[in-house]
Parts: sequence; C-alpha cells; structure tokens
Amino acid sequence: MARRFHYELAPLRAGDLHGHCTSRDVSHPFESNRLSGTAMTIRPHAYPLGVAGGLYPAELVVIRDILAELDGTVAWGGDFPTPKESHFEIALAPTHPKTKRMARTIRDWNASPGKGAGATDAFAPTRRARATTFARRKQPRRPT
Repeated sequence: MARRFHYELAPLRAGDLHGHCTSRDVSHPFESNRLSGTAMTIRPHAYPLGVAGGLYPAELVVIRDILAELDGTVAWGGDFPTPKESHFEIALAPTHPKTKRMARTIRDWNASPGKGAGATDAFAPTRRARATTFARRKQPRRPT
C-alpha cells in the first residue's frame, strides 16, 4: 500500500508514514491496530479522523485500484463509518488464503523488476472497471 502510494500518488517524505506504535493514546478504536503492527497511517495530518473527501478524484482512482488489487486483504479508513482516509489496515487473518496469496504476489513483485508499485496503470479501463466493481461490493466495515 505504502509503496504504491509513494510511486503512484505522491512521494512519501520523512514523517509521512506512521506504522507500529506503542502509545495507547488513540482517537478512535480502529487506530489501536497500529499497536499490533497491522495498520499504518499515511500523512495523518492531511487526512484527519472524521473528514472524507480529502483526495482528488484521480488519487481516489489509484487508492481504489490498490485496494482492488489487494483483494480485500487491506481495509481503508476512508470506507469506515467514521472515516480516516490516511488509515490502512490488514483486514484478514494471516492464515486467510487471500492474505497468503497476496504475500506471495508481493514477494514476486519484489523479485521481478517491472512488476508491482510504479508499474501499474490504475487508469487502464480494465483496472478501473475492476476497482469500481470491488468498491461497490459490500465490504465488511470495522466497528466504530
């Protein structure tokens, strides 16, 4: 998620990415997933808790493409009832078949130049159709 954000939306700079933390001081319960290392925030001050619509339409196309490609293994805070567009978390158990498949896919991208982040055209018609269909499907929402 972070790698594609960096290459396809905007370069991440020092301080833009927040992952594992030990502070139990959270604004909303889903943010506690950072304690287990299963969530991250990208530019949290640009996309604060409770605010939707912070992304330009073209940026949203890329986010939706990434989420569709990850096939439900990552949940986006922008889809939560109390939105936080900077929040991304692992949505499935490590043993879930989709999680295992995505881990293999990402390992393949890392070992194969020209695959994965930076090599994807989120605006290709087939990818846009897939991302739109994926976004319309009823995704499980995290409790608020």
